[in-house]
This record gives sequence, C-alpha cells and structure tokens, in this order.
Amino acid sequence: MLFRHSAAAVAAECLSGTLFLRLTEQFVHVHGHKPGSSEIHSWERSLPALASALNDAGLGQVEMLLEYGLPLNSKRADAVLAGVHPETGLPSYVVVELKQWSSAEPDDDDPSLCRVDAYTRAVLNPVDQVRGYCNYLVSFNGALAEHPDRLSGAAFLHNATELGVSGLFEAEQDRYGQLFIGARRGEFIDFLRSKLGAAPGASAADALVNGKIGPSRQLMAVAAQEVREREQFVLLDEQQIAYRTVLNAVRRARRSDHKEVVIVTGGPGTGKSVIALSLLGELYRQGTTALHATGSNSFTTTMRRVAGTRKREVKDLFKYFNSFVSAERNGLDVLLCDEAHRIRKTSANRFTPASNRTGQAQVEELIDAARVPVFLLDEHQVVRPGEMGTVAEIKAAASRKGLRCQVVPLDSQFRCGGSDAYLRWVVRLLGLAPGGPVAWEPDDKMHLMVVDSPQDMEAFLDDRRSRGYSARMSAGYCWKWTKKVPPGQALPADVSIGEWERPWNVFGDRSVEGAPPAALWATDPAGFGQVGCVYTAQGFEYDWSGVIIGPDLVWRGDRWIADRMASKDPVFKKSTPDADVDRLIRNTYKVLLTRGMIGTVVYSTDAETRRKLRDLAGATSSLASV
Repeated sequence: MLFRHSAAAVAAECLSGTLFLRLTEQFVHVHGHKPGSSEIHSWERSLPALASALNDAGLGQVEMLLEYGLPLNSKRADAVLAGVHPETGLPSYVVVELKQWSSAEPDDDDPSLCRVDAYTRAVLNPVDQVRGYCNYLVSFNGALAEHPDRLSGAAFLHNATELGVSGLFEAEQDRYGQLFIGARRGEFIDFLRSKLGAAPGASAADALVNGKIGPSRQLMAVAAQEVREREQFVLLDEQQIAYRTVLNAVRRARRSDHKEVVIVTGGPGTGKSVIALSLLGELYRQGTTALHATGSNSFTTTMRRVAGTRKREVKDLFKYFNSFVSAERNGLDVLLCDEAHRIRKTSANRFTPASNRTGQAQVEELIDAARVPVFLLDEHQVVRPGEMGTVAEIKAAASRKGLRCQVVPLDSQFRCGGSDAYLRWVVRLLGLAPGGPVAWEPDDKMHLMVVDSPQDMEAFLDDRRSRGYSARMSAGYCWKWTKKVPPGQALPADVSIGEWERPWNVFGDRSVEGAPPAALWATDPAGFGQVGCVYTAQGFEYDWSGVIIGPDLVWRGDRWIADRMASKDPVFKKSTPDADVDRLIRNTYKVLLTRGMIGTVVYSTDAETRRKLRDLAGATSSLASV
C-alpha cells in the first residue's frame, strides 16, 4: 500500500495537501517512476470524499489503507477500510473503489461493462471491479480466507447523479459489490456504519497486512478443474474486460451470423493464458465449439496431459497453430490462439505434404477457422526468426477480410510476484525499453540475486526445493545439444562451465533415465537438474528461476554486445540479419528472466558481465540476504 492512517488523520492531511505529496513520494519509491497526472488528480478529488464520508459517519478511527496492493499481482484497490464490526466486535473490512464519473451507461451487450465518455473502449462496471478485488483477497490473504464474511465491497461514485448513472444499477449487487453515488451520499454513510464501528481499526489493519499470503494458483495446477468443472481463477479489471469482450463477440456472432477478431495483448504474467483457459472452460460448459491452439509443443503437451487426464474430449481441445491448414471455414465458434506471438508465416514445414502446401498465411488460416478467432500475445516474446504474431499483422489480416477487430490491452501482471518494478528493471537491463539499465531497488514482491558460479546457483535453488518451492535452471542456447541419446544411457552433460556440468532438458517426447520429456520439463519436479532453454521455459512459471546468461550476450563498456557466433541455436541461419539476431537474443533472456514467481538467481559466464550485473543488483542481491 502507499499510505495507511486513521480516517481522521487522512482527512487532516487532505486538508493540508500533504497526503498527495506523501502518496507521490511512496509511489515513486515502490514503482520506480512518477504517477501520471490523472492518477494524482483522482487522489486529490476522490480520497477527500471518502475520508469525509467516514468522518461524518463517526468513523474517524477506522484505518484507511490507500492504494492497497493485492497480493501476488500488480493491481491496487483504491482503499481498504479496516475496523471492527459494530455488532460482533470482530475485525471488519470494506474494499472501496472510487470513481470520479458524473455519468456512465451500461454497455448494450453486457451490463457488467459500461461506457464512459472519457474512454474509447468499454470498461468494467465498478461493482464488478470491486467484487473481483474482494474475491481475490479472499483467495489469497489468510486473514480473510477463513473469514470471508468479514469482507464487504463498495463502489462509490462521489460525483455521480441519479440521472447520470441510473443504468449501472442493472448490474448484480451482493455483499462484495454494491454501488453508491454522490447524489445518495447518506446511503453510503449508512452502509459504512453497518460494516464498521467507531472503535480504532489499527489491530484489524495489522491482521490484514500481516495475513499469510497464499501461494499463487499456478496455471497447470488448476487447469483440469478450470476446463472440466468450474472457474478457479479470479479475473480482475482488464482481464474481466477481455473475457467478456470475447463472450459478447460470440453472442453477436450467433445472433447476427457474422464474425469478428479479438486481440488480447500484454506482457509476461498479465494473465493471457488464464483468460484463455477461463474462456475455454466457460465455452466448453456452454456447449460452444471452441479450441485452444498454440505454437508451443511444451505448452500444448502439458495442457493435454493436465487438463485431459480423465476425458479424451478435453485433451482434444488443445491443438497447434498448424492444425488448421485444411480446417472448414468458420467450422468453430471460437479459436483461442494462445501465445500468438509464435504465429509463423505459413503452416508448412519440411514434413507438410505437397497437397497441403496452400501458401496461405498462417494468421489467415487461424482467422478463417472460427467465427470469433481470439489472439493472445506479447510481441516482446518473439524469440525465433520467422515468428510474426504482432498486433499489426493480425489487424492487417482482419482488415483484408473486412472484419471488425477489437484490441484489449492488459496492464497489470501476475508473474514475478506482481512486481512491476522487476519487469521494468528487466526490460531496461536488456535495452528493450529506453533509458538504459538502472540499479535494482528491492521491493516486497520479488527477489533478485547475482551469483559467482553455477554451483552457487544450483545449491541455492536446491535448498529452496527442500523447503517446498518449485525451481528450475535455464540458459541461453550457447552449448551444443545432444539430441539422440542411446537407450539406457543418461543425458550427456552438454552445458559445461568450468567444473560444473549439467545436461540440457530432454530433446523429444519421451523421458530419459528419469528426466521428463521436453514438454514437461517446467512442470514435472524431475525437471530440476537439467538446464532448460527458452523453448521449454516459455509460457511457464515456477517459484524460483535460475538463469545462466551465456557468451551470446555480454556487457562491454557501456552496452550489451550480442555475439551470434557464441549461439548454438540452429534457428539462426547465415541469412538471419545481425539486427534480428541481437533482438531475438535479448528477447530470449527477457523470457528466461521473467519465469520466476518469487525470485530470480542470475549467473553470467562472462566476468565483466557478472560485475555489471552485481553493480546493478546491489548489496541486497546476495544469497545470504534471502
């Protein structure tokens, strides 16, 4: 959170103007950049309205936790109020979403979405927004997991008039999501009095802040229930907008016999695959014809194994991008193209029969296959020559076919402990964002360490595993890879750094002497001990990530140098331009450095690069500090 104090103290700081300076300073400390002017204005206009309502209700001793960060992701609730219940005397909490809107109207297709003049796209109804925050807190904060009845949620549109937002009341309201407006301020004050008493709320706030944070519901661990039975993921804000945008497009396609394209774009951990699985589960339960497709053998194989354990028809829901060469046009209602940045120019390869070599672009095949093709992608995860899944390419293909195309951007992220600061550090480090590398400023969400040897890395990660955490080691593709291993022999130790030697992960779809097949390296506990490459790590996550930066990317003087001669990746041909190789190598390390949920341990084979990384990581990056 950015600030915590009693409602009386917050009101006093609002009056003096110091609150907004404090919030700005703390925002810079936590996020590494200044808040936008619109965010500052929202603090200046909304927080005094909430503090005033609390004090007028006689609740000046209630604790206000402002810009409260949800656990394990980068989302923030505007305010969480902590106090005691006026009847039971037990801890009581209210999540409040504040809006400055004076008018808004529900979306024609979905009352859970609404239209506001200030935004070009539909946004989530604030009732559904605050309900999502409440459900998420109950799922991940131990102080609430056993006592969900202690939590309530309210959206307070303090500038809204009865006429301006009357349509928003069409959305379903319940304990976790209720709507209040400035024109009926008295109702909001009565609501606050019904949930919070006049006694001090400091102890209740302490209990919430110190509540045990539940482990991340990792994608693979709940895929089976998600697809077969019921929703396991809580979708927040723009994730919910993306989800509903697709379902609304499906309804329109049915109702008016047309098709449209939806693109969902976001960085690592923004929830693209979670959205895809949530949609697949919902569509599957509705009886809507839908398939999930990727360009990743590892991801598709794992989905088939986990989600299709008991039902063959579930396993068959997971396909590859090149499975739709001869698909019937509009034969599906929905095609969910996950990791669409891996779309290639065509589906043909050296094994494709001549009869199937149509020459049609792969993106057009995917669009043709369904009435609502959905593309979920991150353009910065393109790591191989020939991958061309970009927003521009997909929009151009849709335009050529005369199709409507909606783009839903995802901003918040759930990987790397929800640390926006860490993700920004990585992209600045690798030169994928302007400004150059910056020193890492530790936050409470993500650990970063630089080690002097791969032995230190492996020993630390093995210790984490002994404590119940998942861990993997990965590396740039800088060592030869023995693809064929004779039966009965162990994997050869291809990755050799001084006296330390370890094998690459298995190449192929069969286990080798206890080591899992390539597609399961990231999810099978037996994957520890082998070194993964970007093609087996991409799309997955684990608690602790060890990353070996090889000689293909070294720091010299004041910049990175990508050495294509040090790369053993067979996808780089002589014809691949140097600029493309440089970009793809940097993207590779961005993928590897963003797999960890709790922490990342980094080692470089190059001494100068290690010194630079240690300088940037700072004194708190030692293993002893964790």
